[in-house]
Amino acid sequence: MPDLFPDAPPPSRPRARGLVVALGFGTLLAVGSWWAGRDLTAAASPARAPLGGARLFDQVVAAVAQKYVDSLPADSIYAKSVAGMLSELQDPFTSFLAEERVRRLSEQMNGTISGIGLQIDIRDGWPVVIEPLLGGPSERAGVLAGDRIIRIGKESTKDLDRDEVSSRVRGPMGSSVTFTVQRGDQQISFTIARDKVHLRAVQRAAILPNGVGYVDVNVFNAFTAEELATAVDSLVKQGARSLVMDLRGNPGGLLEQGVAVAELFLDRGQSIVQLRGRPGTPPQTYADSMPQRWPTLPLAVLVDRASASASEIVAGALQDHDRAVVVGVTSFGKGSAQNVYPLSNGGALRLTIARWFTPVGRSISRAPEKDPDELDEETDTGGVSLPDTIRPRFRTDAGRTVFGGGGITPDLVVGDTIAPLPVQALARAMGKNLGAYQDGLSKLGLEHRRSMKAPNESVTRALLDELYADLLQRKVAPPRGVYDAAGPWIARSLGYEMTRQAFGSEAEFMRRSQDDATLLRATQLLTGSRTPRDVFGTLEKR
Repeated sequence: MPDLFPDAPPPSRPRARGLVVALGFGTLLAVGSWWAGRDLTAAASPARAPLGGARLFDQVVAAVAQKYVDSLPADSIYAKSVAGMLSELQDPFTSFLAEERVRRLSEQMNGTISGIGLQIDIRDGWPVVIEPLLGGPSERAGVLAGDRIIRIGKESTKDLDRDEVSSRVRGPMGSSVTFTVQRGDQQISFTIARDKVHLRAVQRAAILPNGVGYVDVNVFNAFTAEELATAVDSLVKQGARSLVMDLRGNPGGLLEQGVAVAELFLDRGQSIVQLRGRPGTPPQTYADSMPQRWPTLPLAVLVDRASASASEIVAGALQDHDRAVVVGVTSFGKGSAQNVYPLSNGGALRLTIARWFTPVGRSISRAPEKDPDELDEETDTGGVSLPDTIRPRFRTDAGRTVFGGGGITPDLVVGDTIAPLPVQALARAMGKNLGAYQDGLSKLGLEHRRSMKAPNESVTRALLDELYADLLQRKVAPPRGVYDAAGPWIARSLGYEMTRQAFGSEAEFMRRSQDDATLLRATQLLTGSRTPRDVFGTLEKR
C-alpha cells in the first residue's frame, strides 16, 4: 500500500514496543512499502513478452518439469519462476504477497480488525500479555499486562511462537475463544467474544513538562490524520504551547495519509511530495490544499532508523519548509512508492511504481539491503549510507542545508542505533534465553508492584540481586560480571516494568520519557519557543 509495512522498535523509544504481536489482528505490518492509492481491484496489464523470451521460458519450464532430478508440481515451478523474476529486480520492496499476508495488511491499513485485542511477547517459552488494547474485548474482560497465557482452550501454549498463538485466538467476528492465564499464584480463565478492534494510529498523547505536547504516531493507516488532529486539538486545549510528533519506529503506510498529516502543519499551496514514475510518464505532485491548523505551534519531529516511507515524507516536507525541527538519527531511507495488485490466487503483487522526492527535490533513498520489516539487529541500518561529505546538498525555504541520498538527516542528531557495550555483552551472554530475562523482569515487577510508593522509585541493589537469583534458579543466568556491568540498564528496565505493573502504562511512559535523550533534547529546543521560527533560533545557538 503506498507505504505500508515494517516493524522493529527503536532502542530509545519512550514506550515499550518490544517484540510484540497484536493478537486478533495479526502480527504483520508489511514494512517499508506503501500504496499510491487504495484501489486493489485494478489488475495490472501485463506487457506482451517478446516471442523469443516466451519460447525461452517455456523451454526452461518444460525441461525442469520433465528432466529435473526431483519431481516438481507444475504450480511449484511457476511459483519459483515468479519468485526468481522478482528477485532479479533487486528491489526489496517488490514482492509476492500470500493471501493471508494481503488480508492482514488490509486490516492494518483499514485500522479495524476482528479479534480480542492483545499485544503479547514470548517470554521463557510462554506468551505473556504486554498490553491489552485500549477499549478492546480483552481489556473489557479484565486481562492485565503481565498475565502469562498458559492454555488456549485445553491446549498448552508452552513453546508456541507468536504466529501460532495468534492463529489460535483469531476467528470470525462474534465467535468466542477461551484461554487461561497465570497471574501470580492464580490461574484465571477468560471466555471472550471476538469483536471489532480499532488499531489506533496515535498510540499516546500527553503533556510533558513546560507545556510541551507529545503525540506518538506509529503507523499511517486510514485514520491517522483524523486521530492526530483530534489528539493535538485536545493537547492545545489542555495548555500545550509546543508539540513533539514522534515518528520513531513508524514504518509508513498510506501515501494519502502522509500527505494529510503534512497538510495539518503546512500552508495552502506548499508542496509536500512528488512522485516520478517510469520514463515518459508525467510526475505527480501533492501540495497542501488547506490552511494550517495550528500555525503558531512550535513543532519538533523525532525520527530514527526505523522511520520509513510515509514517515519520511512527512519529516522531509516539514523540514524542507522549515516548519519543524527534526531530531534523532537518520531515518531508514525508503524513497520509492509501491502499489498492490491483486492476483487470481488470492495473493497480490507489491510492485514499485515510482520514486518520490521532497519539496526541494531530494531523493532520500539509500541503497537498500533489505525491506524495513526485516530489520532485527540493533546495528542493522537496512542499507548502505553515504557520508555527509558526498551526499547531495539542498536548501530549505529559509536557506538551511539539508541532505539527500540516504534517509532524512535530522537537524539535531541525538541518540545512537547501537546498544551500549555492556548491554550487547548481556544480550550475547543470554542468547536464546533472553526471553527468560524479560520474564524475570515481569515476574519481579508483579511481585513488588504493591510495595512501590511512587512511579519514579529507585531500583535497589537488593532488587537486582533478586533478579539475578531468579535467573540462577532458572539456570539461565549470565556471568555475574557481565550482569553487574549492565546493572544500570537492567535497573532502568526493571524500574519501567515495576512502574507499569503498579501505576499503569501512562506512568511507565512518563518514567521512560525522563531517560529518553532524543525526547529530552527536543523538549529543550521547544521550551521557551513562542513561534515555529523560534525553535531554529534556539537550535542555532546550541
